[in-house]
Amino acid sequence: MELTLVSSSFCGACARTRSVLADAVRFLPDATVTEIDVAREPDAAEALDIGFTPTVIIRDGSGAEVFRAEGVPTVPQVLAAAVRALPA
Repeated sequence: MELTLVSSSFCGACARTRSVLADAVRFLPDATVTEIDVAREPDAAEALDIGFTPTVIIRDGSGAEVFRAEGVPTVPQVLAAAVRALPA
């Protein structure tokens, strides 16, 4: 399972989202967190159709997107979405 945070350096909410993801992955030992900064990687952000930072995307083991949140999600939201990314 992969959790992707799309952020920007001028985004205060991005720091809060980093904290939420850090808390959530304590319960998701097999999860990886990747951060994409829209200023440093504009092509990656465009490929993901990012219109707002922060955006959190959760993908299952096959790479399929199972969750997308614009803004700061809560830890329970991330964990509930992560359940959808677990193997059947």
